[in-house]
Amino acid sequence: MLAVLAICGLVWSDRVERLNIEASLASARAGAAPIGGRSYASDTPKEPASPPSTSTVSETPTTTTKPALPVPAPLPLDPYADTPEIVVARIVIPAIGLDEEVHQGMTLTAINRGPSHWPGTALPGQMGNVVIAGHRTTYSKPFRNLDQLQAGDRVIYRTDAGTFTYAVSRTDVVTPDEVHIADQTEAYTSTLFACHPPGSAAYRIVVRLQMLDPPGVASPVDATATPTVSDP
Repeated sequence: MLAVLAICGLVWSDRVERLNIEASLASARAGAAPIGGRSYASDTPKEPASPPSTSTVSETPTTTTKPALPVPAPLPLDPYADTPEIVVARIVIPAIGLDEEVHQGMTLTAINRGPSHWPGTALPGQMGNVVIAGHRTTYSKPFRNLDQLQAGDRVIYRTDAGTFTYAVSRTDVVTPDEVHIADQTEAYTSTLFACHPPGSAAYRIVVRLQMLDPPGVASPVDATATPTVSDP
């Protein structure tokens, strides 16, 4: 009887040991802690860990849109074409005693009325080049003494939008075909021109102006025309 119990005990112990081994293997495959503290290599290969995800935030560059420059209208083919009578401003030049309305148009029809604005160029106070033509010896001859202007002399425009003061920067003499005098830039400038010398259309006298800020300080100007402006 004891022998039978001993054999049964051995069989039972062997069965328990076998069950423990099978449970450990199953636990190891499932990734659980092994039974009895024993470790077994899993027959299922582990997938490599994925690298941590990163996100990149792209910055959108800031752009600034500049206002479009005025575009001068072509000079009229017929200098005597009918031109509506439109007044766009008043021009005052104390140094030569001028105080007249500024009309609109580059026909002689318009210029015969007085100083006249080149259509498409900037209006007084606007960014760009305000271009004004006038006679020197006929009609009201507003620009008769244009050649007497000196650097720093004030030219004042009065419009419905306000009063804008410019200062003379320099004077040039050019040929009639040099229409670049109406070119527009991002500066706040103005150009007065008339036939030269008085009584002749051989050349043009061109007076360049630069707008002043309210305190009398020169506003930004293009690099091609650095003025000499002194406050009184």
